[in-house]
Amino acid sequence: MSSASTFPYQDATLAIEQRVEDLLSRLELADKAGLLFHTMTSVSDPTVINTEFTLPSLTSMITERRMNHFNLLGSTPTGREFAAWQNSIQRIALTSPLGIPITFSTDPRHSFTDNPGTAILAGPFSQWPEPLGLGAIGSDELTRTFGDIARQEYVAVGIRVALHPQIDLATEPRWSRANGTFGEDAELTSRMAVAYIRGFQGDEIGSTSVSTITKHFPGGGPQKNGEDAHFPYGREQVYPGGMFEHHLKPFEAAIDAGGRQMMPYYGMPVGTPYEEVGFGFNKSVLTGLLRERFAFDGIICTDWGLITDVEMMGAPMAARAWGVEHLTREERMLKILDAGADQFGGEDCTDLLLGLVADGRVTEARLDVSVRRLLREKFALGLFENAFADEDRAEIVVGNDEFRAAGLAAQRASLTLLTNGTAPDAPMLPLTKGIRVYTEGVAPESLEGFATSAARPEDADVAILRLKAPFDFRPDGLESYFRAGSLAFPPEELDRIAALAAVVPTVVDIYLDRPAILTEMVEFVPAIVANFGAADSALLTVLFGDDEPQGSLPFDLPRSMAAVEAGREDVPFDTKDPVFRFGHGLRYRR
Repeated sequence: MSSASTFPYQDATLAIEQRVEDLLSRLELADKAGLLFHTMTSVSDPTVINTEFTLPSLTSMITERRMNHFNLLGSTPTGREFAAWQNSIQRIALTSPLGIPITFSTDPRHSFTDNPGTAILAGPFSQWPEPLGLGAIGSDELTRTFGDIARQEYVAVGIRVALHPQIDLATEPRWSRANGTFGEDAELTSRMAVAYIRGFQGDEIGSTSVSTITKHFPGGGPQKNGEDAHFPYGREQVYPGGMFEHHLKPFEAAIDAGGRQMMPYYGMPVGTPYEEVGFGFNKSVLTGLLRERFAFDGIICTDWGLITDVEMMGAPMAARAWGVEHLTREERMLKILDAGADQFGGEDCTDLLLGLVADGRVTEARLDVSVRRLLREKFALGLFENAFADEDRAEIVVGNDEFRAAGLAAQRASLTLLTNGTAPDAPMLPLTKGIRVYTEGVAPESLEGFATSAARPEDADVAILRLKAPFDFRPDGLESYFRAGSLAFPPEELDRIAALAAVVPTVVDIYLDRPAILTEMVEFVPAIVANFGAADSALLTVLFGDDEPQGSLPFDLPRSMAAVEAGREDVPFDTKDPVFRFGHGLRYRR
């Protein structure tokens, strides 16, 4: 045993299973209960209560509730400050008698998404296109490179678990979570999932790995009417095309690739052989399908907030207890454990679990099944050997020039050229440098080196408009961040763009966080580019011909809302006569 070791579990020369059993034998019941909770916390003062998300102080969760798995909200200005904050929190945890280190996790934080319920802004990290953009590029090698760079940045600041990849199939065009997927195609998504996981985890898990939580098993895409299961009106997943098995394909690939952890979605399956309750409560899915059929023995962490009603961002947020709304909080917890899950995502009610054990409704042996998996992961990641981040290294690694350049190159490569001119022999792009450009959604200073800015369309040679895919705004709390509803541009917006295009040749760049209906726009806008997260500089570099558009659509773009509504939620490529097909993407003619 190492001279620095007091107990066998602290001896890195021993087998992980031996260390797990030794530590397990020393845990108090409260320690075991704390391990089963994985909730959010802010990168901020750990003594302060977070009222926006109804969270206790981080210090109290560590010292009183004995929790040690936290999903990080927010960021710091630099990698050094991020690492220093993480180290300060680990010091709090390591003062406990057994010195169990914290496992910090995060939602995606390398792209452009601004929905705090699904992702974090890039901040000091390198910035890349959304996963849809990686799907548009379609390169296994590039996706693994992204995963490896993100891994290095995460590890540098002490983040060791990724609450991603999201490998749902975006078969329902209205669904607001398409942005985090690789698109609509099962084969493409499966390839991307494997490359992504291997980029984060490496060929085998270890002290420089980031463990991935693949989501959302068994596929969260087939949402009834495209509504999201964060909310009661989106609780049902439907399979009118009988394609439940089709949505499992990427998850099979992820498991085969060594994905360590899995998260089921909120939705409840309707019209299938499986129990009609949310997947986090669903024993027929988590045990029967995931554990038994696919022989998955990794960690299952539920999606956030299945047990407790809260107030979030100033609005009531009911527990996503779909199909079991009538159950008490204790009964919901029992059902989750019986289903086969190991962690309660987004919950901190350790007292509830301890009460169930005290009442004899949950055995300590059942807790031990999950505790073993959770401890095994901490040991495999090397957290007991070194829970601290190297602050000097974090300053060098996070957002360095090489990583930022790679992210910008990927942004450029993901740009997808949908139309280019009014005729094949009259392309509008690439543009000529030095022209006068009227812009909307482009910072005027970004034009430097490309063109001069014109204040009015009438004074310009070309107009460049940066737009976002349409959605119906929903005003309350977290709901306001989910881009849902119609995919069609309002008539008044189309009229405005048509009037502008009548004055000056116009290029439209549209951010597709889900499909958009461009049927009318293609009639009067000569050049349309799709982006999946791209800075002005990335776009202009391609528009002015210093680089090529290389992307291909990762999903169909429907012709009308009527076609969308007639499509079957679980069936890929199921809208009639789309304007642009999956895989469409033009190249410049040189």
